Formats: sequence, structure tokens, C-alpha cells
Amino acid sequence: MFGMGFSEILLVAIIAVLFLGPDKLPEAMVQIAKFFKSFKSSINEAKSSIEQEMKIQELKEEAIEYKKKLDSAATSAKKQLSFDELEEIKSSTKDISESIKNLKDDVQKTKESINDPMGTNRVMKHTVEETEKEDKDV
Repeated sequence: MFGMGFSEILLVAIIAVLFLGPDKLPEAMVQIAKFFKSFKSSINEAKSSIEQEMKIQELKEEAIEYKKKLDSAATSAKKQLSFDELEEIKSSTKDISESIKNLKDDVQKTKESINDPMGTNRVMKHTVEETEKEDKDV
């Protein structure tokens, strides 16, 4: 303990008995034990808080490293898409949108031809009504 041998501890104990006396010595030993216990616990708390701070610092460093990697990956991705490629993508989407519009128009025309009130359906209905009238007249 503290680099002291048995003979040195015995010398300190004898001096303590002489100065404190046999009445106060047990109380003094209890106080010394409490002091060492609190000292040890405070050192352990300081040690754990330092370890936590070191872990937090390591996490910050790792986060900064990952952020740098993500930033470099983002810039490389931006560099890979050139303006020519963007124009090509834009023109292909324009072609697709035009073909969709054409298909929509064709579908609309087909619907109109099927449900056209002025078309053949109306003429056929009119002729059926005329024949029914003629049958009634006869």
C-alpha cells in the first residue's frame, strides 16, 4: 500500500496510538477508511467520465470521416452526370410524354367513336324508330 512495507506501517500505527490514544484511534481509523473510500470513488468517476469523453471524441471523428466520404461520393456523382447526359435524358422524357399524349388522344377518339351520339348508333336508332312508326301505321 503506497509503497510502504510492514515495518513502516507498524511505525505509523505506533505513532497514531501515541498521538490519538486508544480511545480516539478506532474513530480515526473509520474516518481514514471513509476518506480513502470517497477518494477512490471520486477517482473512478473521473476515470469513467474521461473514458466517456474519449469515446465521444472518437465518435465525432468517425462521424466527420463518414461525412467527408459522403461529400466526396456526392461530388463524384455530380461530376459523372454531364450536361449532355442531362439533355439526353430530358429529350427522352419529352419523347415519352409525347407518345403518352398521342396514346391518350387515340383512346379518346376510340371512346368517342364508340359513344358518339351523332354517329352510326344514332342513325341506327332513328331507323329503328321509323320502322316501328311505319309498323304502327300499317
